[in-house]
Amino acid sequence: MKILCVLYDDPKDGMPSKYALDGIPKLETYPDGMTLPTPKGRDFNPGDLLGCVSGELGLRKFLEDRGHTLVVTSDKDADGCEADKELVDADVVISQPFWPYYLTRKRMESAPNLKMAITAGIGSDHVDLQAAMDHKVDVVEVTYCNSISVSEHIIMMILSLVRDYHNQHSIVKAGGWNIADAVQRSYDVEGMHIGTVAAGRIGLSVLRKMNPFDVHLHYFDRHRLPESVEQELNLTFHESVESMVAVCDVVTINCPLHPETENLFDETLINKMKKGAYLVNTARGKICNKEAIADALKSGQLSGYAGDVWFPQPAPNDHVWRTMPNHGMTPHTSGTTLSAQARYADGTREILECFFDNEPIRNKYLIVKDGELAGMGAHSYSKGSVTEGSEEAAEYKK
Repeated sequence: MKILCVLYDDPKDGMPSKYALDGIPKLETYPDGMTLPTPKGRDFNPGDLLGCVSGELGLRKFLEDRGHTLVVTSDKDADGCEADKELVDADVVISQPFWPYYLTRKRMESAPNLKMAITAGIGSDHVDLQAAMDHKVDVVEVTYCNSISVSEHIIMMILSLVRDYHNQHSIVKAGGWNIADAVQRSYDVEGMHIGTVAAGRIGLSVLRKMNPFDVHLHYFDRHRLPESVEQELNLTFHESVESMVAVCDVVTINCPLHPETENLFDETLINKMKKGAYLVNTARGKICNKEAIADALKSGQLSGYAGDVWFPQPAPNDHVWRTMPNHGMTPHTSGTTLSAQARYADGTREILECFFDNEPIRNKYLIVKDGELAGMGAHSYSKGSVTEGSEEAAEYKK
């Protein structure tokens, strides 16, 4: 079989000759007791850079020893890109949310052999799920592999925004020391009302991590948490997003992107938020209206916006989020730490091993199976596609 793997570019100075740490902690289970990926083998050192082209997710030896062909590229967007050329006779395509290969209906129809799309990470909205159902292309992802990584990133962003860390750091880097300038937008998070849109693996982890800061915790989710969890964290459940954002000083978005959540945070919803609130989005860029976010920062309706996700990705150089005031954007790095890469590389191999050996893939990894939403897909997504507009990714660096 032919496996096409679309990964982000190597470091500008080449692959690391050494790493900051000698290794990463060894984990056996996730917080809910689910076991980490359990492939039958591994051809990399945990803690190595695996998510870029030369890293190859540690898959080449495994695949070639089994007689399969592996093609790895970062060229994924413009007409005639390498990924499109290689897709036409591929059986499996692997992509990461951080450098997504937007598997649109048109691309799917160009690949008659395509049987499976694997997300090396979590979040498969870069695949046209409706087209995958229509064409009987299975979609799977490595559920939970980087959820804790993302939740840690969210905590960092919340504290950085509220304390105005970015401004204070820039003053020092510029050789300054004016303390009044450094603290005129700096507050304590203690006593604030913090809310999450969705309280799944990431959202619940954020709530647990914020609880020791002596804040008031809120959440909205279409699947309510058990009463025992609500009591443990003293959570306030809201029946609607509108109810929650009206009372929160900080809102973090942790829901999947699908047709029901696309453009959820538009001008109307943002104007229902508490004046001067902070918004953190590590879910998907398309959940927020980019112009509405920029306008709210300029007007002061939002005091800050920190996001790890854009649409499309990579974001064009003229994307308004690059230059708007009081932002703390990162280039979708929250879920691709070296720690997380080891887990999603292992998970990708586990999925491929099951696929080649005709063994069942973990139900929790399934998004689309046999033409229907399945597993986590049935729990988290709705039918349809949110890939429209992804061709703008070709504008990066133009």
